[in-house]
Amino acid sequence: MRVMLIDDERLARAELRRLLAAHPEVEIVGEAVNAEDGIRQIAVLKPDLIFLDVQMPGGSGFDLLAALDEAPEVIFTTAFDQYALQAFEVNALDYLQKPIQAARMAAALQRCALRHGHALEHKSSAVAPTAAKKLFIKDGERCWFVSLQDVRLFESEGNYTRVYFDQHKPLMLRSLNQLEERLDPQSFFRASRRHIVNLDYVGEVTPNDTGGLDLTLPDALRVEVSRRRAAQFKLLASL
Repeated sequence: MRVMLIDDERLARAELRRLLAAHPEVEIVGEAVNAEDGIRQIAVLKPDLIFLDVQMPGGSGFDLLAALDEAPEVIFTTAFDQYALQAFEVNALDYLQKPIQAARMAAALQRCALRHGHALEHKSSAVAPTAAKKLFIKDGERCWFVSLQDVRLFESEGNYTRVYFDQHKPLMLRSLNQLEERLDPQSFFRASRRHIVNLDYVGEVTPNDTGGLDLTLPDALRVEVSRRRAAQFKLLASL
């Protein structure tokens, strides 16, 4: 398991290294001292898991996650317990309060192993299944980790995009064009300048008066497909 440590305190990083030394299945591939450094190194090193401090100079751990195109698994580490609820709302693997106990560290690593479909105590040559790709969304004080497969609609609002999943529809600071570049074109269809639709959530397709199509999604969401894009949609959806 490739792990990265992100904390502005040298002693805190040293303590994490000491605790992780008891877990030979863990490879520490890098360390970062602030959010900017962390963003840069994650893009290059692509760790499976990051240990992430919440409060750092120049940007919080939540700010770091919001800036990533794709977030790895996250275990928050901090001395302040008031962040626990927010961390669990974003579906973090765990929240370790400093000083970190060895037993809590072991439990957090086991949780990460189970999420990836293998147990730490049983090494295997089998390749673990790839985790579902996720978005990290920060809208005001609220944050979410969202699997792309759970997003039914992306809707452009200027330089922002509204993301529809479950009962939520927060805004994220990404343009629709930026998001489209990282989406699977077999699953997500660019219906118009304003909308990208998850094909798995299309419940009804009807012709409209302009020669295009109207797509109906859960919660009575209706998305119009232009005449120009309708042929592409029919080919993709095998209609």
